[in-house]
Amino acid sequence: MSELVKLDRVSMAYGRGAAAVRAIDEVSLEIAEGEFVAVVGPSGCGKSSLMRLISGLHPPLGGRLTVEGRPVTGPLRSVGMAFQNSNLLPWRTALENVLLPLEIVQPYRADFSKGRYAPKATHLLDSVGLAGFADKYPWELSGGMQQRTSICRALIHEPEILLLDEPFGALDAFTREELWCALRDLQAERKVTVMLVTHDLREAVFLADTVYVMSSRPGRIVRRCAVDIARPRDLEVTYTQRFQDIVHELRALIGGKH
Repeated sequence: MSELVKLDRVSMAYGRGAAAVRAIDEVSLEIAEGEFVAVVGPSGCGKSSLMRLISGLHPPLGGRLTVEGRPVTGPLRSVGMAFQNSNLLPWRTALENVLLPLEIVQPYRADFSKGRYAPKATHLLDSVGLAGFADKYPWELSGGMQQRTSICRALIHEPEILLLDEPFGALDAFTREELWCALRDLQAERKVTVMLVTHDLREAVFLADTVYVMSSRPGRIVRRCAVDIARPRDLEVTYTQRFQDIVHELRALIGGKH
């Protein structure tokens, strides 16, 4: 797999001058094309800040950040993002919410029309188990369904990189595991590169090829852990000794002093 994202001793801070708060300190990591990466660590360690850097929403304080070999100088259209809150517009149907990014980016293009892109959006919804729900409004959907819709919205413009910030954190355990499997299948089908920020170590190990562990703020990379569990993975693998060993190793790293 070729390198898609590279951070070389990248730092980031919020604010300026003496009031600046350093969120990330000299982080180096690489994400290969088609790789599924998870980032874990204690609260406030800079996991979400790392995502803002890669998406181009916040400039680095120092170091070098490249995507597809080019320096990141602003927001990237090649990135799709989904968050813990689905943030669906309540007056729009699931289908209309999925189409929203295209309407924002291409409102004046002659080739843009809902009719043209609706089949693509419908296929996305079908692929995450929402067949028959395209015309439902957010208040008619469960929390898990809303989150699936949010992920489809992030994918509608076929991004190179899908960034997920605690997307399943507000869901119950059973629904969360259902969505793990939906995301696993979606990523395998579309070969999209994924970076997942999560507090759930089981989620990270189940989904990711590589898990990066961050320290307390200012966030640094404590360990890069390759998940050596064969794919495809089903939920039964979470009961195996190897799976539990990796989860315990990550937990010890987060709880330790570095």
